Amino acid sequence: MKLKIAFLQLLPELNIEDNIEKGIRACREAKAKGADIVLFPEMWSSGYVFTHNGEWLEQNSVSLDGGYVRWFSELALELDMAIAITLLEKHEPKPRNTVCLFDRHGKLVYRYSKVHICDFGEDDDEGVLDAGDDFYVEELDTKEGKIKVGSMICYDREFPEAARVLMLKGAELILVPNACPMEINRLSQLRGRAYENMLAIATCNYPASYRGCNGHSTLFDGVIYDTETGAPLDMLVSETGEEEGIFLAELDVDMLRKYRKREMGGLKNRRPKLYGLISG
Repeated sequence: MKLKIAFLQLLPELNIEDNIEKGIRACREAKAKGADIVLFPEMWSSGYVFTHNGEWLEQNSVSLDGGYVRWFSELALELDMAIAITLLEKHEPKPRNTVCLFDRHGKLVYRYSKVHICDFGEDDDEGVLDAGDDFYVEELDTKEGKIKVGSMICYDREFPEAARVLMLKGAELILVPNACPMEINRLSQLRGRAYENMLAIATCNYPASYRGCNGHSTLFDGVIYDTETGAPLDMLVSETGEEEGIFLAELDVDMLRKYRKREMGGLKNRRPKLYGLISG
């Protein structure tokens, strides 16, 4: 099985309604290019911007049962394609930074809210948000077949425990909406998470024309050697440039599963009883 993942590395508009329209057009274009899964950058509903202003947050957060989410659920069904749509979610007592994954039938597979929020004590950071409280892995039904999927969001990448928990829950693919400069060190974090956990990681960023971002959306497939020849492989399947656009990358799920079948036995050498300090 091979899956085509579309990275919507797009510049957001100035309001939710225009982002809905642009997002729908982009999904249709991705489908025309053969996409099985579409991934948006972080907080597409409003663009990744914060103000510590309650009125702004109230006006720009969206309800899970509102039109924004419903549009993309119905679109996933219409296009027979999975869509991972991102939003500033209306939530009490504070909004959350959320991704909703819909399968090709328009069914909600999971809703994940960013666990590690960027709370640095600054007046334009995520300190005004509630953090998520769990990581989820679910089976995603695509036109090509089923795959176990979970999510992280941007800064979650910097915490190795996040990807490890997803792997232990069975994830084969992690979808990562993003909004920050993806320079060599952050790209290396993604490579490391894929390598450590023998899974694929797809990350979608905003283009360089959006403040604080630089494109470089990536797919790492988690496979470090050819199971037939033993030759080393580069896990980087695809890396976009900085420009705005819709970019597709192909994940060879069969190759990943063959590799994992050979290597997952190494997990027996883990010693969780000695890792207690990192869970404190």
